[in-house]
Amino acid sequence: MKAVGYKKSLPIEDQDALIDFEATKPEPKGRDIRVTVKAISANPVDYKVRKRAAPPEGETKILGYDTAGVVDAVGPDVTLFKPGDEVFYAGSIQRQGTNSEFHLVDERIVGNKPKSLSFAQAAALPLTSITAWELLFDRLGAVPGKSVDPRTLLITGGAGGVGSILVQFARRLTGLTVVATATRPESQKWCLDLGAHAVIDHGKPMKEQIEKLKLPPVALVASLTFTEQHYKSIAEFMAPQGKFGLIDDPAEFTVSAFKGKAISVHWESMFTRSSFQTPDMIAQHHLLNDVADLIDKGVLRTTLDQTFGTINAANLKRAHALLESGKSRGKIVLEGW
Repeated sequence: MKAVGYKKSLPIEDQDALIDFEATKPEPKGRDIRVTVKAISANPVDYKVRKRAAPPEGETKILGYDTAGVVDAVGPDVTLFKPGDEVFYAGSIQRQGTNSEFHLVDERIVGNKPKSLSFAQAAALPLTSITAWELLFDRLGAVPGKSVDPRTLLITGGAGGVGSILVQFARRLTGLTVVATATRPESQKWCLDLGAHAVIDHGKPMKEQIEKLKLPPVALVASLTFTEQHYKSIAEFMAPQGKFGLIDDPAEFTVSAFKGKAISVHWESMFTRSSFQTPDMIAQHHLLNDVADLIDKGVLRTTLDQTFGTINAANLKRAHALLESGKSRGKIVLEGW
């Protein structure tokens, strides 16, 4: 089968940073399903793994976590899917990735593809939807339902992949007031179009901008990017006894900044359930099915922003480069072989 991978951790400008190669078509065992990959999307975790995790000598590592495709074959213990089912999911960080014609994945982290979306539109959603859902409801404890919630949720980096779906979840599924941060005018408009009540510029002091809005207290924060630059200033205007959640990898982070206000700190990693085979691992199957249902009902929309052509090394290098620049908006998708 065709695949895209890397042998060494190299800068994205290097011609061998990502390479096209032929791999052996894998066979499903246990609860694995084999999926014919129709479309994939790129995420920051792709380039972070490429930079930090060189494969063993002589091996080629396949990246990619988001995909939408068709079940091709199933292992003997599979009960949730059958060949021919259309699915979408974000795979395990401990296994070969989705940048290949066929891919093995545990059925418990797979959802039924939204019927109203194309494969490309669906491929934009799984990893960011799981991250945003778990962060909002499992970590920050937001209350599902549209009853008025007298709190504000601040989402830093609202125009990114996770931010683009988190804004929608918070606005459509809770009663929270939603404030996103973005610096560029086009990114600010993107956040407002997705449902944010207001947008502020995280390139400028945030406290003054928040105070001018005269909104309910900022009790919940989803810090999605550049946490080390912003967390101390955010702590100054957060409500006492609030909750601060983060998903990035801050080079510097001192939890004592939140002690005086008894603000709790929550990490979110959507790979935790699959990496540790947690008893509630199947929650991601149910979560993705809920997202698909909300998409098909018109409550949510895809966060696909750009399509970079077919799945190959050259196009994936373009996607990695844009993600590394920090200037991407929504999701980048590649489709077909």
